Amino acid sequence: MGTLAVNAENVDSDVYLSLGLKELRKGAPAIPRVLSLLSSLLERSVQKNEILFEGTQINDVVTIFHGLRAPTLGIRQYLDRIFKYSGCSPSCFVVAYIYVDRFLQNTEVHLTSLNVHRLLITSVMLAAKFIDDAFFNNAYYAKVGGVSTAELNRLEMKFLFSIDFRLQVNVDMFGKYCSQLDKESAEGLQIERPIQACGVKESWSNKDDSTCAPTVAR
Repeated sequence: MGTLAVNAENVDSDVYLSLGLKELRKGAPAIPRVLSLLSSLLERSVQKNEILFEGTQINDVVTIFHGLRAPTLGIRQYLDRIFKYSGCSPSCFVVAYIYVDRFLQNTEVHLTSLNVHRLLITSVMLAAKFIDDAFFNNAYYAKVGGVSTAELNRLEMKFLFSIDFRLQVNVDMFGKYCSQLDKESAEGLQIERPIQACGVKESWSNKDDSTCAPTVAR
């Protein structure tokens, strides 16, 4: 397992607190703000890419992260679901954002509604494995993400090879992406290589799956 030494001394404390990356006072929202900011950024990137594809003859590169159709479960709902059932730290979503950005930079893939969900569950799972002290196994994350264990295993390996197994994130890089996310609500910041979405099982819907209660041993 890797380590990411991030705390109020390493990252702007106001940004860190704003994103909900540290324990807040009693009465604070249970869902960290980083989820809404990340979903906003991803949704806008997906929309931008799909408009581009519709208006040109450009075709996206199809990978194992792509599904036949976009899931009905929105990006924000999907992130909330992952956070609720995975028990991972809020910082995992910043690290996952970094991983997805690396994936897009190393491939010809664009973020769309057909690949974003699979990229998210894969990147968050890898982030949890790398920076959290405790995490669930692939079978559990597959259940949370709405894919089979075998598929998630393939997604994980493809993702790792695509980013050259570069999972380490230094404090400066973490702080940079935190700042980008914090500016998202005010400036509508877009990353240089927009992230794209992925198709998901038909079983993925707006309904919350209560059968995914976190009961799997860590």
